[in-house]
Amino acid sequence: MAGGNFRDAMARHAAAVAVVSALQSGGFRGLTATSFTSASMEPPLVLVCLDRFAQTRDAVEEAGEFNVSLLARDQEFLAERFAARAPLVDPSWREVPHRLGGNGVPLLEGGVAWFECRLQEMRPAGDHDIALGLVIDSGWAPGDPLILWDRAFWRLS
Repeated sequence: MAGGNFRDAMARHAAAVAVVSALQSGGFRGLTATSFTSASMEPPLVLVCLDRFAQTRDAVEEAGEFNVSLLARDQEFLAERFAARAPLVDPSWREVPHRLGGNGVPLLEGGVAWFECRLQEMRPAGDHDIALGLVIDSGWAPGDPLILWDRAFWRLS
């Protein structure tokens, strides 16, 4: 068995790649996250871990709402942009294919699933905060998801 540390061990956990979006007074905010999961089926709740110092985290708390878009296998470029490893996204999201959800918050076009959420609770968790959201609306589209595993993006097919 290989040795290592917590970060290396967690890199071996395969996860869907999501973009969390929120509306703030200065425009739209978004970040790439892989720590997204369902928390309850009834009522429908999801949770996502947000970097404590991210603008998107502040926007989620300020607005009390957020959306989550699960990326499709051909959307690696969006994962990179919202992870700040590619040209940054301006607050108008002019260059990002999106539509506004019923809550006025962006949802990325072309993903495999989406969730519109009302913030229920924000709880500290180390260097991140856990946002628990009540799902107000959701949907999905056919296609393969983009997966993060071992610090690289993968496609199922």
